[in-house]
Amino acid sequence: MTSNPAGAVPVLELRDIRKEFGSVVALRSGTLSVHGGSIHALVGENGAGKSTLVKIVAGLYQRDGGEFRLDGEDVDFTSTAESKAAGVAVIYQEPTLFPDLSVTENVFMGRQPVNRFGRIDRSAMRAELERLFQRLAVRIDPDRPAEGLSIADQQVIEIAKAVSLDAKLLIMDEPTAALSGVEVDRLFAIARSLRDEGRALVFISHRFDEVFALCDTVTVMRDGAYIATSPIHETSVDAIVRQMVGREVTDLFPKLDARIGPPLLEVEGLTSAGIFHDIDLTVRSGEIVGLAGLVGAGRSEVARAIFGVDGYDSGSVRVTGTSLPKRKPAEAMERGVALVPEDRRRQGLVLESSVARNLTVAIRERLAKAGIITGRSENAAARLWASRLEVKTNALSSLAGTLSGGNQQKVVLGKWLATEPKVLIIDEPTRGIDVGTKAEVHRLLSELAGRGMGILMISSELPEVLGMADRVLVMREGRITAELDRADATSENVMFAATHATGAQS
Repeated sequence: MTSNPAGAVPVLELRDIRKEFGSVVALRSGTLSVHGGSIHALVGENGAGKSTLVKIVAGLYQRDGGEFRLDGEDVDFTSTAESKAAGVAVIYQEPTLFPDLSVTENVFMGRQPVNRFGRIDRSAMRAELERLFQRLAVRIDPDRPAEGLSIADQQVIEIAKAVSLDAKLLIMDEPTAALSGVEVDRLFAIARSLRDEGRALVFISHRFDEVFALCDTVTVMRDGAYIATSPIHETSVDAIVRQMVGREVTDLFPKLDARIGPPLLEVEGLTSAGIFHDIDLTVRSGEIVGLAGLVGAGRSEVARAIFGVDGYDSGSVRVTGTSLPKRKPAEAMERGVALVPEDRRRQGLVLESSVARNLTVAIRERLAKAGIITGRSENAAARLWASRLEVKTNALSSLAGTLSGGNQQKVVLGKWLATEPKVLIIDEPTRGIDVGTKAEVHRLLSELAGRGMGILMISSELPEVLGMADRVLVMREGRITAELDRADATSENVMFAATHATGAQS
């Protein structure tokens, strides 16, 4: 880690930045100071103003007030091209590469080197990228098309592009949300090497373990305003949480005792060739069953097959003792099954529709009177779940696509909870959700189980699984390798079963 000498000019300095959208104030006083040779965490709940601040630095928005300096010089970018030319690079959670072009072509798009005949010098371009990948300790074939690359590899390519442009400031916005542990480790190694070269990095994340493992400094925002900045070794998770939410979050996993009743969901021998094999599981009334495992273990695929989105080759699914047919999600819904998918944005929302319409789309028949749904009844139902899940939006009439990623996830969760299902299958229930709402989601799941709902919870966050599940099923390479009661479910037992062919059985 490079220290910041007293009086050193920050690479990025934002002070009291203000941004308004009509009558809505998105930023009241955004303040951030980032030095070269450091990794600076920017944290806050969804709607705290982090994304708006980043978009101002990236040139997507222009500030309405405050001071914005880069290397001590006043700037005010009017486009992303200006921002990039000044040495700013933003690495988003979901990069946007040209899928039909090669890795090399994506890195050098718009600035390809040419030979003395004026033609693109592909060999020089490839050689430069190979040197860059070697410098970053990255192994990706420069000639392969971008289509089909993992999110992790796409992010690495975006970082390589930024380094090739000699970016002095890299902003990583929730870069690890869709990555496995190994991929996160690789990303962190690259980030540290860039820090050690003297570059300034901003790391935005809801995962405190990552913030404390990677970052040197942390700035907290709340409700569009700057709250505090601390060296990472002088603060704690509890202190940051208090600053983020403005209150104590006394219990992140408020698991209540529930009366476990008869089976609601029974899956036997479920098999889809090459994806998952011989899956047996039961979810009882009042029970939260955690489905754990590494990314790629087949957990989401099992959930989609149970709900009927995907087919399967053999096996059976029963709800309250009655067989559920393959590939019929509508019938699963009629039987009281709900699926909150992992990919909320693509599979759970209609981005061009209002927040109210998205929250009520699954219960529209229930809201209709004589075949007519009034705006009043739709808004009343939507308001209930928007309030319970603390969805931050200008208005229920706002388009879902204008919400932050975390708030979009809350809307999808609210949509399915509004159906009052008997069985709730929820895939990554708190991914991208801030810590205050995380505790609320956990409390809500516990309450629902207490009322007799059966919940199958898929999560890559081990503390969440251990904190909320009555039983834990662990998957590895498409098979269930362990079933553990709550008392026996430890981090060691779950991780052993997730990484070995057989695990400790309860």
